Amino acid sequence: MIEIYTDGSCLTNPGNGGWAAIINDGGKIKKISGNEKKTTNNRMELLAPINALREMNNDSEINIYTDSQYVKLGITNWIKKWLNNNWQTSKQEDVKNKDLWVELYNLDKSLNVKWNWVKAHAGNPINEEVDLMAKKAANLD
Repeated sequence: MIEIYTDGSCLTNPGNGGWAAIINDGGKIKKISGNEKKTTNNRMELLAPINALREMNNDSEINIYTDSQYVKLGITNWIKKWLNNNWQTSKQEDVKNKDLWVELYNLDKSLNVKWNWVKAHAGNPINEEVDLMAKKAANLD
């Protein structure tokens, strides 16, 4: 079982953003992060699991932990409606960040992923660490 903790951060929204993930593969820890200028917090929250899942192979069982309800509900619930509605929301508006949702959906479909929500800033040490990593990544020069 692989456990992945992900987080995204944006200093201003929009503004400089960072994403991070901590991947625990049977005790082998890998930390990844990245950043973008002129982005949003939601895009960073999506890029964290996308980049982590890009590193996985198809036969792994994966538990992803995110403190973003946007990511958790989007990939486990809302996306089914978006797909049925040609990437339109219930208000007949285009789904924001469609490019990232499509990529995350395709990764999710190709892997054995269980999505978990964890409360932010509630003392979970790995979630706190990935939060700091994302904030550090967002501090672009």
